[in-house]
Amino acid sequence: MATIISSRQFRDRQGYYFDLIEKGEQLILRRKGTSYKITPIEDDALMTEEEFYAKIDRSLQQAKEGKTKTINTKEELRAFLGLL
Repeated sequence: MATIISSRQFRDRQGYYFDLIEKGEQLILRRKGTSYKITPIEDDALMTEEEFYAKIDRSLQQAKEGKTKTINTKEELRAFLGLL
């Protein structure tokens, strides 16, 4: 469930709403007919568009060179993701 608030509500109680976000709550901020979803971002998401496309290019090159991992079972996937 998301919490929907106005920009005034957010401005008046920013600390409270940031605490909600940090606890996993979805926050929708409405301002002048437009809505914004406020969510935390991970460090690896902080990249420029140029860095993003360079990362994709490196990944494509690795795939061409055969530097891939084949996963055939759920167990292999869980192990690869570190979920075991």
